[in-house]
Formats: sequence, C-alpha cells, structure tokens
Amino acid sequence: MTLSRRQTLAGLAGTLLLPALTRGAFAQTAAFRIGALNPVTGAGAPYGSGMQKMILAAAEMVNAAGGAGGRTLEISAEDSQTQPQAAVLAAKKLIEVNKVQAILGTWASGVSLAVAPLTNDAGILLMNTSGAPALSVPPANAKGLLYRFQATNDRFGRAFAEVAKKEGFKRPATMAFNNASGIGNTEGFKKAWEAQGGKVVAEVVYEPNQPSYRAELQKVLAAKPDVIVMGSYLADTTIILREWFQTGETTKFIIPAWAANPQLVQALGPEVTEGIIAVDSISNEGSDAFKAYDAAYQKAMGQSGLSNVYAAMTWDMVVVLALAMEAAGPNADVAAIAAKLREVAGPGGKPVSTFAEGKAALKDGKIDYQGASSILDFDQYGDVTPDFSVSFASKGKIERKYVVKL
Repeated sequence: MTLSRRQTLAGLAGTLLLPALTRGAFAQTAAFRIGALNPVTGAGAPYGSGMQKMILAAAEMVNAAGGAGGRTLEISAEDSQTQPQAAVLAAKKLIEVNKVQAILGTWASGVSLAVAPLTNDAGILLMNTSGAPALSVPPANAKGLLYRFQATNDRFGRAFAEVAKKEGFKRPATMAFNNASGIGNTEGFKKAWEAQGGKVVAEVVYEPNQPSYRAELQKVLAAKPDVIVMGSYLADTTIILREWFQTGETTKFIIPAWAANPQLVQALGPEVTEGIIAVDSISNEGSDAFKAYDAAYQKAMGQSGLSNVYAAMTWDMVVVLALAMEAAGPNADVAAIAAKLREVAGPGGKPVSTFAEGKAALKDGKIDYQGASSILDFDQYGDVTPDFSVSFASKGKIERKYVVKL
C-alpha cells in the first residue's frame, strides 16, 4: 500500500516521540536537533520508511546510553517525496522552523544536490545516500560538510569494470540516463576500463521518459558490443531490455541493482532477463554493527536488515554523528563535530561496533567505528568505499554469485 505524505508522517508521529522518552535526565541541557529527510514516498518509497525508522531507532539508542557530548538527540522527520523541489521545501522547514543542525538520509542524487546549497548556507551537516560524483566537490561540498554513506557512481563504475573483466568481456558499450547519476556510472566504468587497457566501443546518453529507446539501442548495437553497461533506472531499463530482446541480439548487460531487481524480472519475465548481471553496494554484513542494526530493523520493520541497504546507512549516520559529538565534547558546534567524524570512524583506533561501546572507549583514546553499512573510512571528500555484490538473473530469480572489493 502506498501512503500519502500526510498519512506517512502521521503514522510516524508516535515513533517520533521515542527519542524524547529518555530526555528527562537531560532537562538542563540542549538537544542536538537532527532532520530526517528521507524518500518515504515516490521512487525511493521501498527504502524511505525503513531509513527514517532507523534514524529514530539509533537516536533512541544513543539517548538510552546517556546521550552524546552531554546532549540528547531530537529528530524531526520529513518526506523528500524523492523529488528535488519537495525536498528543498522540506529542508527549508527543517532548517528554519525546526532549527536542525544536521540533515540525514537524502536519497537520489538530484535530491541531495538540491538540498546541499541550503545546508551549506546554514552551516549544517548533510549526510546522504546518493551516488553523483558532483557531491564530492565544490560547489556541493564547498564547506566539507557533506558525508556520503553510499558508493559514488564512480566507484560503481569501477565495480562494473571489475565484473566485466572477471566475466571475460572484450567489447563493452555504455548506455546512460542523462543525469548526474547515470552518466557518473558509465563514465566511472569507462575510466576504470580504459585504465586497464580496454576500449569502450560505443557510448550513448539517452533522455528520460521516452516511450521507446530503439534509436539509441540501434546505435549501441551497431558497434557489436559483447556487453552493455548501463547507468539507468527501473522504468527506462524495462523498456530498453524489452526492445533489445525483440532485436534477437545476444548481448549481455551489466546493470545497477536498483534497476535490475525483482520488479524488473516480474515486468519482463525470466526469458528476457536471463543472464543479466546486477551490481549493488552491500552492507558490512559480517560485522557486529550490522547485527545491532539488523535487530533494530527487524523490530521496526518486521523484515531482515538485508532488505534495505540504505537503512543500514542511516543507522550509521546517527551512530557516527553521536560518536563525533562525544569526541568533540560538551556543547561543541557543528564545525567542531564535523572535524571529529573522520577521527571516530577512521583507522588507527580501537575498533567499536555500537555507540555505547564507542562512548566508553573514547575515555581511553581513539576509536574506529566500523559500521553496519561499510567500514566507513571517509576519504578526503567525505566518501566511503563499500563492497559490491554481483548477482545474476536465472530462471526468474536474481541470486548473488560473488562480492567485489575495490
């Protein structure tokens, strides 16, 4: 069932009280205000509710452990609707009305790129789950206040290149949806492939929302590729694969898993989708941090945490932020907290898996929070490098075959 924005937020209202339940012990201290801006409706709806509930659950966990830096966490939640315009309005409300000091969990590059100027102007943190390379550098990350918990599209492209090499392809071509994410995927692939001495035989960028992509397909197929690497979404991928199958060509496809998923198989059937390769970033599944997140996700959503890779990211956002607050000390401002984010999650300290464990260990020295979503070693741009799953469609199912580490 799809909920309207009003219905969804009303449904979350009871949950929003949870982080305040332990607030009595902190009556004399100010709360640190966080905006949860997630895709509860729109294209990101399969993930957004779980993402938002994990921000609430992690904040409750932090407050139950005595808070961070002498402060409780207070959450205000909004729905981005997976639309940049709606996200900007929601972000303005969070910043100007709720006075949040960080916005967590924006999903889709267009949304994060639209919200970044607002958070920069306000001097607050923006933690996102988007892939566009433009989020790593100015103007989006002009102040170093953006932190990304998802693989960049460039890293996705590098993973695609590793898969193409492992599978023995020799003549790859690319097709990309004309936006920062789609082009970022295929350009990342091309850069990595050519660095290994390969050549891309054709590159096509297509405009969205077309009823047919036959002209673009003909251009790609004319180059006789043995695999087509996609930077695409579910709707356009569905049309492209249907029209490709009608040509009778036997070219293979490497596709990001947000497009090559069970919905695609259901729409096209097993014959059309047989053999397509789906690539996705995966959580830090064997870690103790993932076990803690998974228990919280199952309690909140009634499903395995494996079903929502983005929810593990929002869980980590709260934990890392709280640990940075604890490391920065009482009443630290946003700049001082941001300066501690790499320190509490980077290598060289005592490995920890939960906020309570990290808070205790900070009394004795440096810590290294190894997250539920990845090990969270932020680079100079605030980006992380998760592992990637490689799955194949076979007889109507998509099953993981191996993992690629960059």
